[in-house]
Amino acid sequence: MDAVAAIDAAITAHPKPEYWQRAFRRYATRQGRYFLVAESAGTVRGFILGEERAWEFGSPPCGWIFAIGVDPSHREGGLGSRLFDAITTRMRAAGMTTVRTMLARDDALNMAFFRSQGMRGGSFIELEMPLAPPGDDTR
Repeated sequence: MDAVAAIDAAITAHPKPEYWQRAFRRYATRQGRYFLVAESAGTVRGFILGEERAWEFGSPPCGWIFAIGVDPSHREGGLGSRLFDAITTRMRAAGMTTVRTMLARDDALNMAFFRSQGMRGGSFIELEMPLAPPGDDTR
């Protein structure tokens, strides 16, 4: 998990090792959840995690990808595509016929990656609103 946290910190500039420890416990040990890593010469070079979900807001069962990361020094060698293929193969074998993800509109790197994998805008839209701090009723 230290290697996954280090890859994520190199990508996002926000170290969060505790988050990755919780994510590992949540995703690596339960059926229908996936936490895959790619290694080269015994060193973790990338990761992907996701799960099977069903029926939120009428969505039939589908796979969700929550995070993907490749060591910046090992990009453009197809590692991200192999991780994507590995997780979608597992999801397909579990009966999923659709895979989804969510990313920031200005995340050009991940947008280009997911589009290169064949992903396009889906039939659902994301809605959000900022939450005021507790005790602040300015909404």
